[in-house]
Amino acid sequence: GWCPLSPAGAQTTQLLVEPPWRPVVLWDRVTLTCQGSGSVGATTWYKDGQRWGQKGRQHFTVTESGTYTYDSPSTGISPPMTVINDQLVLQVPAWALLEGDTVTLRCRG
Repeated sequence: GWCPLSPAGAQTTQLLVEPPWRPVVLWDRVTLTCQGSGSVGATTWYKDGQRWGQKGRQHFTVTESGTYTYDSPSTGISPPMTVINDQLVLQVPAWALLEGDTVTLRCRG
């Protein structure tokens, strides 16, 4: 998964993706997971800005392209995650990369 950096001790609302590659493509059988404190039952999911039918679920496998977020009462709205349906993509690892890191790219199609 992917975890953005945050100040020590700060509560964060994160949307994790598996497999951990960017861009996120539909045919990778992507699973989105909400990461943050609070009650899972109070989680509200959104797809393309509209309330979506996965209320209360912590994770699910994506079956449609679009932009996904979720809202948790204790941590707020997550950063958006866009899932595309392109046939040919050049993917990079989802985790943070620093100058000098060795990185593997994936050309998928």
